[in-house]
Amino acid sequence: MTMLSDHVDATAPGLPRPESGPPPTKPTRRLVIVVRADPVICGHSGEARNLAEAALTRGFDDVRIVTWPIPALQAAGLPLKPLDTVLPYTTGITVERPEPVGDYRVLDGRHVAGLVGRLVELFTEGVPTTAMSLYLTPHDTVVSRAAAIARSTGMSAPLTTIAEAVGSDITNVVRTAIDEGRFGAAADVFSTYLGNDVCVAVSEFTKRLIIDAAIEVDERWGTTFAPACVERIRVSYPAVDSSSFTSLDRSDTDARLAERGLERDGYVLSLARLSKAKGVDDLVNAFAMSAIRKRTTLVVCGSGPEAPSLRALAGSTPCADRIVFLDDVDDAEKPHLLAGSSAYVLPSKPRPEFVETFGISLVEKMLAGGGPIVTCATGGIPEAVGPHARIVPTSHPHAIANHLNEIVLGLSPAERTRGAAAARHHALQFDRAAVFDRLSARVAEVTLAA
Repeated sequence: MTMLSDHVDATAPGLPRPESGPPPTKPTRRLVIVVRADPVICGHSGEARNLAEAALTRGFDDVRIVTWPIPALQAAGLPLKPLDTVLPYTTGITVERPEPVGDYRVLDGRHVAGLVGRLVELFTEGVPTTAMSLYLTPHDTVVSRAAAIARSTGMSAPLTTIAEAVGSDITNVVRTAIDEGRFGAAADVFSTYLGNDVCVAVSEFTKRLIIDAAIEVDERWGTTFAPACVERIRVSYPAVDSSSFTSLDRSDTDARLAERGLERDGYVLSLARLSKAKGVDDLVNAFAMSAIRKRTTLVVCGSGPEAPSLRALAGSTPCADRIVFLDDVDDAEKPHLLAGSSAYVLPSKPRPEFVETFGISLVEKMLAGGGPIVTCATGGIPEAVGPHARIVPTSHPHAIANHLNEIVLGLSPAERTRGAAAARHHALQFDRAAVFDRLSARVAEVTLAA
């Protein structure tokens, strides 16, 4: 067994130790979450943390996040937080990073073998377990294989499996399989997903995306995945720790902003991975043509493949000195930047490689307060923001600029306060405790029906 604490000294100096080991007494109820966890910069990495923390308040006395070794994450080229900025987990949550099994001849299967092997051990320790995979490929495959092996041994305690599908499971894996005529790969995803006790999607948009892909597979190859998807899939929105955003000390926020040379309501904020799908280029162009560019600042937080081109774009504008890029914002600073902003902009647009299937950062913004949101009705974003955002067409800098002018120059303090309060009330439905309780109710429903 290899835990994160074992990995710290060997491969990840500075990474906080989430938990020193399992509880001293045999647990009575266990939750296992398989995901790309910290230090990966991903909304679902944060979701896993929030579900784990919520589980501790709902009767689970042993929670495991089973994930990838740090070197594997680094080698994959995923966006990663600096290791020394990862926040610790509550005692009772153990992060495990199983070592790969076999040598170089096993290729990519080495890490999968390590994950499956460790899960089999957890599933056969005599502890009633709920196992959840975030992302179908490969995490659902890993959980499903381990569950089948554990049950075949006759040693498995009561085990319930939950698979949560995200948009990239379809836009990346299934879409590629369909486009390339690879029936087996598409069938693998759907069959494995539907083999779980509970099947959920992160938004209604994602559910529709899955069903439409299943219909296409059925029509092309004569399968019957779509009816099963319609019947089985429920929506489970990503879980957010609302307290991290609603309990900010105003003076602390002002002090943190001052360290960055910023003032409350003195900047427009973007906080997203710097990729084409996030539309940050549209925001930069919008800011450059806006009437507010001489009296406020645009702060772009994040890293990603488009960072060099976006910096070059910003540098070519007449307001280059008013556009600031920050690539070192950690989880502790993020809520304060959100709360202090005069407006938050996410002009997300659909791309072949990515579609915004929910919009966790938008929920975080509504919880933190600050000025209004400007965004696009891309994917699941309308489900995240409800009526509490200004919606602009995709790839439309002029529309963004007009809204920024209205927000910064036209809104009164009272209007901003009322809008922020209404947005926060809407966002509280995504608090991790509420999301976990709804998911637990679905598990209970399935268990009773079995």
